[in-house]
Amino acid sequence: MNAPYDGDRGQGAGGAASPGGPPVPPDPGRDGSAEPDPYLQHAYEDDPYRAYGLAAQDPVGEALYDRAAHPPPPPGTYQEPGPLYQQPPAAPHAPDPRIWAQTPPPEPAGPSRHLPYGDRPATTQFVGVDDLVTRASDDRQEPDAFAHLFRDQEGSGRPPGPPDPEPVPAPAPAKGGGKVSGLLKSSAVMAAGTLVSRLTGFVRSLVITAALGAALLGDSFTIAYTLPTMIYILTVGGGLNSVFVPQLVRAMKDDADGGEAFANRLLTLVMVALGLIVAAAVLVAPVLIQLMSSTIADDVAANSVAVTFARYCLPTIFFMGVHVVMGQILNARGKFGAMMWTPVLNNIVMIITFGLFIWVYGTSAESRMGVDTIPAEGVRLLGIGTLLGLVVQSLAMIPYLRETGFRFRPRFDWKGHGLGKTVKLAKWTVLFVLANQAGVLVVTQLATAAGKLADKDGTGFLAYSNAQLIWGMPQAIITVSVMAALLPRISRAAHDNDPGAVRDDISQGLRNSAVAIVPVAFTFLALGLPMCTLLYASSGAEAARSMGFILMAFALGLIPYSVQYVVLRGFYAYEDTRTPFYNTVIVAAVNAAASALCYVVLPARWAVVGMAFSYGLAYAVGVGVAWRRLRNRLGGDLDGAHIVRTYARLCMAAVPAALLGGGVGFAILELLGTGAGGSLVALVFGGVLLMGVFFVAAKKMRIEEVNGLVGMVRGRLGR
Repeated sequence: MNAPYDGDRGQGAGGAASPGGPPVPPDPGRDGSAEPDPYLQHAYEDDPYRAYGLAAQDPVGEALYDRAAHPPPPPGTYQEPGPLYQQPPAAPHAPDPRIWAQTPPPEPAGPSRHLPYGDRPATTQFVGVDDLVTRASDDRQEPDAFAHLFRDQEGSGRPPGPPDPEPVPAPAPAKGGGKVSGLLKSSAVMAAGTLVSRLTGFVRSLVITAALGAALLGDSFTIAYTLPTMIYILTVGGGLNSVFVPQLVRAMKDDADGGEAFANRLLTLVMVALGLIVAAAVLVAPVLIQLMSSTIADDVAANSVAVTFARYCLPTIFFMGVHVVMGQILNARGKFGAMMWTPVLNNIVMIITFGLFIWVYGTSAESRMGVDTIPAEGVRLLGIGTLLGLVVQSLAMIPYLRETGFRFRPRFDWKGHGLGKTVKLAKWTVLFVLANQAGVLVVTQLATAAGKLADKDGTGFLAYSNAQLIWGMPQAIITVSVMAALLPRISRAAHDNDPGAVRDDISQGLRNSAVAIVPVAFTFLALGLPMCTLLYASSGAEAARSMGFILMAFALGLIPYSVQYVVLRGFYAYEDTRTPFYNTVIVAAVNAAASALCYVVLPARWAVVGMAFSYGLAYAVGVGVAWRRLRNRLGGDLDGAHIVRTYARLCMAAVPAALLGGGVGFAILELLGTGAGGSLVALVFGGVLLMGVFFVAAKKMRIEEVNGLVGMVRGRLGR
């Protein structure tokens, strides 16, 4: 870069001659005595971006700008910088003939019109004319042979001092791009943990189905195993999962101890409450089984087995709550992985337990074991293994807490420390969960009754639960992981009263999750049958086919289910738990009514299939209600046009892919049969064709979220 040449250097202001120099005429227009020189006027006087600030000129920086942490200045407040070049003061003596050029005056610090990105003129490399001409095409600039002369003049003629020591190289910056890369990293850690957890949970489901079958015995264990989760969510689980993250974040931000005392009080309160709940639930276990399924309760053998299983499983309520509170404390401290990875231990313990059961008694297809033939030792083995899994899962959180510096000390001084407000907020969340579980209770009653009426394997509640487990895996792996990392950020933006940042994060969560949720939903619709005939082949061909049809009925409901989850996080960020409650009442009512209609109208063989379709329909209705309310809450703007356009274009790309992939899959099943081999071939060829057509169509349609995902994957692979 050439140094700017100023012919007036060394002269005073107004053109006065310095001692020893010839007089210079004054600059026209500088003192108002003459017309301004048109060649000295600013070339960018009509710059349209000047009123919006320099940051607006960079579209990438503007897109990644974190408005929540660093709000931009309002438009029109850009301050004009001072003059860049000024005449130096008059020299007190004549120029020294030993100095070949005067030292350039210091440049003003910070950005200016001429140096918009804050370039430092002090670090400019001055090169000769010959070097510029002869090496203009070189990418790497060689040092100028006369550069030492410029360095010699920095001391105004004084001899150069000793050379400066070599600067210590700064440590390499950590990889990442600030909050955006931190969010992606947290989401990736949670997605990996959730993926492994869901996969091992799926293997657990396969082992349970293989050991107990898909008939009344399997339904009895599933009812008992589901009961603790329902009670936990009905009591404190809903509040812990949604309300306490914003409260913990607020306590960490406002309290002098970083929220540790608040976390200790909360954990103590939850442990006491859950201990009392477990004691009461174990005593009334027969009543709970009656509420869950009157069909099982009316069968003496099935009721006995279900009650025994329930009394082993109900103490897991305590360990569920402890695990969730510890996980929320870690999430508030920026540690997201432990809560997603520790459930893997629970799944491993249960897989080993049911594997031992199969090793001793054989699979259900081999032993034909039922509720009246299962031995007491077998029930005891399964019950103890189920309880032990949750114990291991909870204890595994302790090392992670100690690593963050948190030490649990029981505190019973609950009054006057903010827990009352938290409990008040959780009240609506508990009602929210109560309404949701009321719908689940109706479906449980109807599904077990339909399975007994149909008298066919795979048409009861266990088949419904297994299909729903597969269907919910993408939601837990993708949407939950993305929003778990976004929720603390959304909570901070809501606390700072920045609806624009909340809207942007909600939009980002919806569009990023849709890239995977939409094609997976159509994959379940097209290939649900070979998927279940492959995975549940050990339960029998008839039961596996029934589960496949149930999964196909669930399929498209995954899209509104994922959208509903993201939208409700916006209300929780504002500590509004009443609106999600009313929204869930609507969803539960639609689900229960539609499921009851399916039970009455459809044959018993297809009743559970209709209930699976009703589940997605109910969430589609709920999304419409929640969307409108959140849009009003954020000032009438939820980035709806952008979000709807993304989902619509993804669906347009997925429809032809599902038609082609599903057609190939069904053709292979007709040719090779529905056994494990034919199902595997149909799933592989149909799935590869479906995904290939989808990504080609999405690329042709230029869906930016898909292109961004492909670019990120290719970057990770180094291609």
